Amino acid sequence: MPRFDDFIVFVDESGDHWMATPDPNYPIFVLAFCLFKKSDYSHVAVPKLIDFKFKHFGHDQIVLHEREIRKSKGDFSILQIESVREAFQRDTNQLIEDSPFTLVAGVIDKVRLQNNYATPENPYHLAMTFGLERIYLHLHNFTPGTVWFVFEERGKKEDADLELQFRRVCETNATRNALPFRIRFASKASNSCGLQIADLLARPIGRHVMNPTQPNRAYEIIEPKFRRNPQGRIEGWGLKEFP
Repeated sequence: MPRFDDFIVFVDESGDHWMATPDPNYPIFVLAFCLFKKSDYSHVAVPKLIDFKFKHFGHDQIVLHEREIRKSKGDFSILQIESVREAFQRDTNQLIEDSPFTLVAGVIDKVRLQNNYATPENPYHLAMTFGLERIYLHLHNFTPGTVWFVFEERGKKEDADLELQFRRVCETNATRNALPFRIRFASKASNSCGLQIADLLARPIGRHVMNPTQPNRAYEIIEPKFRRNPQGRIEGWGLKEFP
């Protein structure tokens, strides 16, 4: 019978990984890894998210999606009302603040990547590699076992390519250890609480990296969640920017 670790990781992205024509307004790719202890996830994070949905929508079948929230589209058209939007944002911030997870993120500047490398690697693969290595280093002192990483489905070919790269990184990486990780894909319709929390984090991280002096309340809420070294530094530990 397989032995599973006490942790689970949910992964979501912001931006696209295409290198041909980087968006001048958002020329980066962000991959956010939310590491939960399973008991904290099931007993704290999931109930809090369900209560949040009941409060703002009356049911728990809504799927939080940062882009639709930001644009007040679809189920989130109610956010066009200023008072509703303010209450929703306040409670979203509280939800993230109260959710017990450790955050690791890889941020790839696609323009610098093009300029610095004749044959630049896929930004998604780069960001994933940085994330897997840091999650392993964070967990290696805990009881060993298989750790599942849950990614959102993107398409049959894309998922197959990502799974192949995931397995390659687990076999060969900067830690010089085989990583005891496995990958699982979930559709947005699965209503995964962990994926929805990860989705809320990636873009604020990207906006902060692009313009660290710009006011960014969402990032202020997120920042304490980052993995950090004993001196409290997150750069290179919980937040990896490349190149």
